[in-house]
Amino acid sequence: MASEKNFKIKKVYLFGIKNPTITFEGTKNVDIIEPKIYEDGVELEYSINPVGEKDKFSICCILNKNTSTVKVFDKKNNLVYTYRNYLLKRITTKISRIFIRALKMLRAIFITLGKGIAFFWTKYHFLVPPKLWKKYWTDFKTRVRHRDTDSFYNPYNIDEYNKWINKYEKEEEITDLKYKPLISLLIPVYNIGRKYLFECVDSILNQTYSNFEICLVDDCSTNEETKEALKELETKDERIKIKYRKENGHISKTTNDALKMATGEFVGLIDNDDTIAKNALYEVVKVLNDNKKLDFIYSDEDKLNKHGKRCEPNFKPNFSPDTLLSLNYICHFTVIRKSLVEKVGGFEVGLEGAQDYDLFLKCTENTKNICHIPKILYHWRMVEGSTSMAIDNKNYAVEKGRTAIKNALKRRHIEADVNVDEKTTYYIVDYKIKKEPLVSIIIPTKDYADVTRTCLESLYKKTTYKNFEVILVNNNSERQETFDLFEEYKEKYKNFKVIDANYEFNYSKINNDAVKKVEGEYVCLLNNDTEVITSGWLTKLVSYAMQEHVGCVGPKLFYPDGTIQHGGIILGLGGVASHAYIESPKNDMGDYGRLRVPYDYAGVTAACLVVKKSKYLEVNGLEEDLKVAYNDVDFDIKLLTKGYHNVFLPTVELYHFESKTRGYDNTPEKYKRFKIEADYMYEKWGNIINNDPYYNPNYSKNAWFKLDK
Repeated sequence: MASEKNFKIKKVYLFGIKNPTITFEGTKNVDIIEPKIYEDGVELEYSINPVGEKDKFSICCILNKNTSTVKVFDKKNNLVYTYRNYLLKRITTKISRIFIRALKMLRAIFITLGKGIAFFWTKYHFLVPPKLWKKYWTDFKTRVRHRDTDSFYNPYNIDEYNKWINKYEKEEEITDLKYKPLISLLIPVYNIGRKYLFECVDSILNQTYSNFEICLVDDCSTNEETKEALKELETKDERIKIKYRKENGHISKTTNDALKMATGEFVGLIDNDDTIAKNALYEVVKVLNDNKKLDFIYSDEDKLNKHGKRCEPNFKPNFSPDTLLSLNYICHFTVIRKSLVEKVGGFEVGLEGAQDYDLFLKCTENTKNICHIPKILYHWRMVEGSTSMAIDNKNYAVEKGRTAIKNALKRRHIEADVNVDEKTTYYIVDYKIKKEPLVSIIIPTKDYADVTRTCLESLYKKTTYKNFEVILVNNNSERQETFDLFEEYKEKYKNFKVIDANYEFNYSKINNDAVKKVEGEYVCLLNNDTEVITSGWLTKLVSYAMQEHVGCVGPKLFYPDGTIQHGGIILGLGGVASHAYIESPKNDMGDYGRLRVPYDYAGVTAACLVVKKSKYLEVNGLEEDLKVAYNDVDFDIKLLTKGYHNVFLPTVELYHFESKTRGYDNTPEKYKRFKIEADYMYEKWGNIINNDPYYNPNYSKNAWFKLDK
């Protein structure tokens, strides 16, 4: 009886005529697969990448053009798949690929065109004012570009990522630096192969910056190869310092021993099988020359697969405290002032597997002098049993990470539950509210009683928070059914009020005037064309808005068809700003769990936004010169400039039936106003718009979390 195969091949793609590349896509029933691939009996190197869901994968390898047969075996030597390669097939595939790409582009054009036709008929009966032709042509090209994924590199596709590396990653010219601090690289060692250990150490010795020392501590390795490699390293370079522990103490004790050996002003953290980029230390010291007060510096990183090929980049934001409570996004490469590491007690014994995470939480509690270098300076090796391959390999690390967060919250005197998101293994912090402060929910409206009723019904049904009031702001309503709705809800609920704002529509002024009149300690700006989905929505939003460092908080919003309408605001995306993940599927997890766990963003939409009233007034509320567009973006940025962080909370969900009351920018007058407001934003906030601190500059400004071709 044949043994069960631990993976299956579902699809095969062959690309290239002269330099063929073959990709196998399939499903697996184990965490780690170790296939063996042969071309005409010769074993091939390959790369494995995840594809969407956890149990799916792709295997990619390069073939010789004369190869006739490719065979794939699993780790138990079961034959999984046989593929026959010949020139005609490759030519046919090349032609079909060109054809499919053309079809994708046509599909993007027709989908966008179809929606445009429906819009033009509904709003204009096809009599579009000439002054708006340029606007709609620009909108059309932008929407097609967003749908045409072939216009961008996918960072999680190993081949596309490496093409991006070859095109954009260049070595910078090295200049002389006045300030040259000693950096001690801390490397705990345990049973690592000679090849990987030497590659790690050599990547340091080959640095363009030379004032460093390497502190290697062996945690009583039992592997003779490791011991011999360390003996070789003792005489390799005078900057190498080695200590041998007499008993195994695990990674925290071992790294603490390395810390005691260190004499540098700063310490850098490196795993014994990883490598750093040639200019890693230079880049760190360069930012220190710009600001000698920096205590904590981290960079972007990627991974090295089994064959040493770079993959799975992590392009990180600038310091994001709420994101850090959701996952250890900082990770590698990290350099910290030694005195700060010593001040917080070094590496916590008992939190092995999350010792770095714990250290980062402690350090960032004790300094604001934090710098992010948006360059890939660290390469994290994917080896069996490593968390770089899959967090499932170290399930204990997930629980240790949860403990590290709980300890951090305890130190900060904050009561909260810390849960693990089942789909991403990241964390969700649910803050506890001891005493519910009054929240004023402000809802501007003009007629559309049916839309407003849907909003109010869902609000009263799904709100478990007790201490709130609803302030409906009437802006020039005319229909009797609207006034009947007002009276109905006044009689039905004691915490329901209507105030008038009978002047020309100005979203900013309407809300500002209302905020001045309400009594709530917190305000919730809510569009009347929304519908609450999540029970307890207000409790969750308010609990985050109550944190001292938080500016405003917003939820995940959906279009009526279930696709995403708002997943946080990214500055400079497609213009002044745009929502992330527009029209993405409802179950999309987002890059690194951005649609599953709390994340810091530059901003959130005022369609649903909660903020402390005192903070609202501190930044003078919404900008009344921005009557319609970008007033929420301007408000978000004002909070950022005051040092607050804005939080996107995807655990709270609402529908948003966009622009129902106000309508679209479908007249020359409205478009002219829109342009004026966009120009206003660039003039006021141009530098911040072009440098969103929560959106890595390596990502495209034409499509969220993609790389430009």
